[in-house]
Amino acid sequence: MNTEVIWHFLSTQGADFGLKVLGAIAAWVIGRWLISLTLQLLGKVLARGSRVDATLAEYLRSILSVLLNIVLVLAILDIFGVSTTSFAALLAGAGLAIGTAWGGLLTHFAAGVFLQVLRPYKVGDFVSAGGVTGTVKELGLFGTTIITPDNVITIVGNNKVFSDTIQNYSTLAVRRVDCVAKVANGVDVQDAMARLKAAVSALPHVAAQPAPDVEILQFTPEGPLLCVRPYTHTDHYWQVYFDTHKAVVSTFGAAGYPVPETPVAHRTL
Repeated sequence: MNTEVIWHFLSTQGADFGLKVLGAIAAWVIGRWLISLTLQLLGKVLARGSRVDATLAEYLRSILSVLLNIVLVLAILDIFGVSTTSFAALLAGAGLAIGTAWGGLLTHFAAGVFLQVLRPYKVGDFVSAGGVTGTVKELGLFGTTIITPDNVITIVGNNKVFSDTIQNYSTLAVRRVDCVAKVANGVDVQDAMARLKAAVSALPHVAAQPAPDVEILQFTPEGPLLCVRPYTHTDHYWQVYFDTHKAVVSTFGAAGYPVPETPVAHRTL
C-alpha cells in the first residue's frame, strides 16, 4: 500500500470525504426515520378509511417501503458524487445478470400480485398454503408470513403458495371436527350414539347447524367404531376437539359401558 498516495488523499480530500461520510450517515439515519414515519402514517390513514382491508394495506406498505429505501440509497450515492444516471446505466449494462439473479424474486412478486387480485385468503385467515398450516400474518411483496399453531413464524414464497394447493379454513362459517369413539361388544349402539350426540351438542362453541354427526364408522373385533363429528368455527377447532374426547369419556363412563377389549381366542387341545 502506497502511504504517500494515502497521505496525499487525506491532506487534499480527507476533510471533504469525511464530511461526505458524515452527511451520508446523517442522511441514512434521518431517511430511515422519515421512511418509518411515512409508513406509520400510511398505515393509520388506510386503517382510518376502513375501505382497504388489512391484507392490501400491508401489501401497499411493503411496496412503498421498498421504493423509499431505493430512493434513500440513490440519494446517499449522490452525496458521494455517484451520478444516478450512470448508476442506472450500470444496472442496464448488467441487466442480464441481475435479471437471472432476481428471476426467482420476480416470480414471487408476480405471484404476490395475483394473490392480491384473486384473494384466496386475507390477513387473519387460518390456511394451509405452500405446505404450511397456520394463521396468515402478512401477505408481503415476495412471501406470505404464516404463524403456525405451535407459534412459529414461517415465511413461504408467494410463488410456492400460488403454484400449490391452498386451503382456507376461515372462508366458511364452520369447520368439521373429526373424532372417533369405540364402544364394546354387547353395548346398545343406538343408545350410545344418542347419548353421545346429546352430550356433544351441549358443548360450548359447537354449532347447532349443521348438527353433530354420530354414526357407525366401521366394525372392529373390540366393538363398533363411531365417528363423532361436531361443527365449529375454526377459531375454536382444537378446543372442541379436546372437549369432544372428554365428552366421550364422561358419557360412556356415566352410562357404565365396559372398556372395549380385544377378544382372546382359546384353542382346544
